[in-house]
Amino acid sequence: MATTATTTLRTNLADYPVTAAMRDGRVSSDLVTLDFCGPPQAHNGFKAMLRENAYDCGELAIVTLLQAKAFGKPWVALPIPVNGRFQHHCAGYNRNFGVLHPKDIEGKRVGVRSYTQTTGLWIRGILQHEYGVDLDKVTWCTVNDGHLLEYSDPANCERLPKGSDIGQMMLDGELAATLQGVDLPKDPRVEYLVPEPFEAAKEWFSRTGAVCINHMFVVHEELTRTRPDAVREIYRMLVESRALVEADLPASYPPVGLEANRKNIQLAIDWAYEQKFIAEKMSVDSLFNDMTASLGA
Repeated sequence: MATTATTTLRTNLADYPVTAAMRDGRVSSDLVTLDFCGPPQAHNGFKAMLRENAYDCGELAIVTLLQAKAFGKPWVALPIPVNGRFQHHCAGYNRNFGVLHPKDIEGKRVGVRSYTQTTGLWIRGILQHEYGVDLDKVTWCTVNDGHLLEYSDPANCERLPKGSDIGQMMLDGELAATLQGVDLPKDPRVEYLVPEPFEAAKEWFSRTGAVCINHMFVVHEELTRTRPDAVREIYRMLVESRALVEADLPASYPPVGLEANRKNIQLAIDWAYEQKFIAEKMSVDSLFNDMTASLGA
């Protein structure tokens, strides 16, 4: 009887509750061994993933995935996000310089780690569509470039000196606000730019049914052709690992499945186009191929 060889795949995947069982061995496979050789913070491996083919599979920020598709990179998504959250609370300012309403950032300098950071995509979209902010009237001050060599930031971006601390610059009044998510300074002077952000997120979810995907799991396109059995095994492991903690996941966590995430992915595409991350809109289905789109169907 013929047997299929086990394959070891270089994997860039951080340690999340939904992936913990894959990393600690509770969920494993006879066909696939995942070599978790990426950095502890997976986003630090995205450049190597795209520029050097340093990994065979792993997580990728949804913005980076869209840009990878736009620039013809050989990566395809599996229909399962590995993390996500509501983003309304991810912008802050120093209240000691006066109250700042969302539209007040127009004409001002706002810090973000990189213009294409996924947190930036979501909170800017919220500021635009929920609070009427003209994003083109804001100067976006960045510390890092994007993950794709082919991409250049829009004209209303300013690169800060190497080593700049945007959180401290916000506290010092050099920046009107920052988009930082969990990295917002733990300082009593920091106020959320979106008023009552957690309640606003709940209301947005009840009205739109949308959640913000941060990272999707992706595989190198060649793997879907040469080892579709391995790709199916990865998907099974992701689903089974997540199932062990499903009851503890918040409503803000993206669901499993292509159709369940279609609205969320489409929103990311629409906002990425508006924010000049991609030059043309693409279809949700183009992020997958026939093999990965069928997973879980």
